[in-house]
Amino acid sequence: MKCGRPGCDGTLEDVGGGELYCDTCGLAPAAVAGSGSAGSTPSTVASGRGSSSTSSSASSRTSSRTSGSRSSGSRRSVSGRLSRASSGATARSVSVRSSRGSGSSGPTRGKLGAGLVSVPPIPRPDPRAAVLANPEVPERKRYCSKCEAAVGRTRGDRPGRTEGFCTKCGNPYSFTPKLRAGDVVHGQYEVVGCLAHGGLGWIYLAVDRAVSDRWVVLKGLLDTGDQDALAAAVSERRFLAEIEHPNIVRIYNFVEHLDPGSGTLDGYIVMEYVGGKSLKEIANERRGPDGRREPLPVAQAIAYGIEALEALGHLHSRNLLYCDFKVDNAIQQEDRLKLIDMGAVRRMDDLESAIFGTIGYQAPEVGEVGPSVASDLYTVARTLAVLTFDFQGYTNVYADSLPDPENIEVFSRYESFYRLLVRATDPDPGRRFASAEEMADQLTGVLREVVALESGRPRPALSSLFGPELRVVDTELVASDSGGTDAAGPLVARLDTRASALALPVPRVDPGDPNAGFLAGLIAAAPAEVISALAAAPADSVERRLRELRAWLELDDRPSAARALLALEEHHPDDWRVVWYRGLAGLVDGDFETAAVSFDAIYDAFPGESAPKLALGICAEVLGQLDNAADYYGLVWSTDQSYVSAAFGLARVRLAAGDRTGAVRALESIPESSIHFTAARVAAIRARLRARAPQEPLLDDLCASAGQVEELGRLGIDAVRRETLSTEVLHTALDWVLAGRHGYVPPPAPQPQPKLLGSDVRERELRFGLERSYRVLARLAQRGEERIELVERANRFRPRTWV
Repeated sequence: MKCGRPGCDGTLEDVGGGELYCDTCGLAPAAVAGSGSAGSTPSTVASGRGSSSTSSSASSRTSSRTSGSRSSGSRRSVSGRLSRASSGATARSVSVRSSRGSGSSGPTRGKLGAGLVSVPPIPRPDPRAAVLANPEVPERKRYCSKCEAAVGRTRGDRPGRTEGFCTKCGNPYSFTPKLRAGDVVHGQYEVVGCLAHGGLGWIYLAVDRAVSDRWVVLKGLLDTGDQDALAAAVSERRFLAEIEHPNIVRIYNFVEHLDPGSGTLDGYIVMEYVGGKSLKEIANERRGPDGRREPLPVAQAIAYGIEALEALGHLHSRNLLYCDFKVDNAIQQEDRLKLIDMGAVRRMDDLESAIFGTIGYQAPEVGEVGPSVASDLYTVARTLAVLTFDFQGYTNVYADSLPDPENIEVFSRYESFYRLLVRATDPDPGRRFASAEEMADQLTGVLREVVALESGRPRPALSSLFGPELRVVDTELVASDSGGTDAAGPLVARLDTRASALALPVPRVDPGDPNAGFLAGLIAAAPAEVISALAAAPADSVERRLRELRAWLELDDRPSAARALLALEEHHPDDWRVVWYRGLAGLVDGDFETAAVSFDAIYDAFPGESAPKLALGICAEVLGQLDNAADYYGLVWSTDQSYVSAAFGLARVRLAAGDRTGAVRALESIPESSIHFTAARVAAIRARLRARAPQEPLLDDLCASAGQVEELGRLGIDAVRRETLSTEVLHTALDWVLAGRHGYVPPPAPQPQPKLLGSDVRERELRFGLERSYRVLARLAQRGEERIELVERANRFRPRTWV
């Protein structure tokens, strides 16, 4: 790529980590609105409400970004695919806002990966090995902290100066480390050397001679003339020493040291030494044969994101904002992730201090309205994006949108991960996650899904938003017939949409609702009783109205349900529970388009939840979109096998699509511990045998079905059902043998004969088997007419004999 700057014909070179600089002028590529190129390098930005200035790179020398300068529409292209497929039109947008408060104040997990994924530990290295042999700021990163002009650059044969005055504004600059090995700061901290330089200053390794010779880090100012940096350091001294969290670097002290060269007092933050590797280093070490960086496994990246959210939630609970989370500012040490750079942390009510952030990670509204919890969560999502795919152009000032998921392999494979990033980076901060706790909860749900898909083993967990599915309906799967043996007619039983909708998981009652305790006493009440009891509710709350709406739906009183839903939508249109019940009412009423749009909005809002995916599976099935239905049912079932209706749904759509093998596989995956195991085995037998042409090669399916009938008999299935299934297997086998076109030749007598429920696979033996089963059914029949019919069937199938 060419540099593109006026008067420069240089070429851009990758200097590591995706950072590009010109080999001639030494500058980062110019940020062009909407360019989408991979040019701009991430740089730390210190800005007020309406302006920005950089401390380290030319790439951010632009006016502060505002929310109005970018696309304000939704960037979701996966969302709404059901409605688009059914109508060919663009999906309607439905707003969903969650109502959770701030996150918890302390850590809830003790190991990187949340117990779901194993992240390779990073051993703690020898601190001395991390000291820079030749500490200096590269010329391409030398800029005036006041006017952003390039300073300290080579001119002709004269190398660039590391100290001096800006020729444009006269502001002094200095990029020389102020401390040398052996210097003792504050009479306590002996300097070993420089570790790195960052947006706010040099970082030194030192030994604390007063406290057991522990390793510490001293963070100084990059440019002592930078008043914003000085103010940030003083701000850190006030409150950062009070923060204690295993995912946040510990601040020990703030000290001053006299610089003998300039005679000025320089400030230094004293913090714990965190040995390990930054996320940037971990990412950059993954290189393919062509030298290009390979993305991190998505499960590993999510594990880092969860740890980061734990730390941010702790800060938020203390009314603090981190502001500058990115791959550079988090280090993995052994099996723990730590935030290491606290220079941008500020109080939520601070309206005066400079705002520090990094282009490519910082939320678009920060320059206009300032940082917030929502903007902190934005930085985590952007970091996840940078780690998991080749995010070209993410450091461009205007590149605050995500690429089309069709062009990103990780998005196509993990739809829930894409939807999570979309919500966390929504242009409207109010539509992002409400707290770090909420985002971590959903991210953990996405991680469970990812690990389940990759390992083939379910990763179930209780939902904090939804209860379990109420019941499993439509377990028959295969359409029944009058006699139990006729293979003609429709193969797949018709889905009872209303019953399936009302069997979906119910949103949990908000414990803060004034009616929470009152509603808990109505859990087992009949719908009519609920309607009567709600008149005595302590208050007219959202939860009371939601419970009333559900009761009307259960009573199938659609006019009353419509009035109740309308009243909720007028007062709480964005409440996610109202949107959920809008979808539920749509399914009950047959308005499947509205249902799909509503449940899709819930999926957008809570991508780690199984309930909306299960609901979308039902919508896709009734809309005739069998592939989409199979995707959603399969996603739910592979992650959490407590949703047994997902397995039956998957089998149903597979069978409707002609995939008998896939349908049987889904049914046979239901474990024996499930109360629906028997129904699943019965459905599997019928899925194998119903509507089969006699000339098909059926022997394997016949043997498998017979074995399952015997298994059900050993498990105690009732005699009527056992013998009914036996007649189905034997009748199909007899038709198959009589067809004579299957090519099956029974083995010679000395060899073992295949048997089906005790009968050889020969016409005579199969007829005797059918006779036996029908006579058993006749003895068990409750009505005389039924008994006579079954005896006549037994006589018809009995082969001719001499007696």
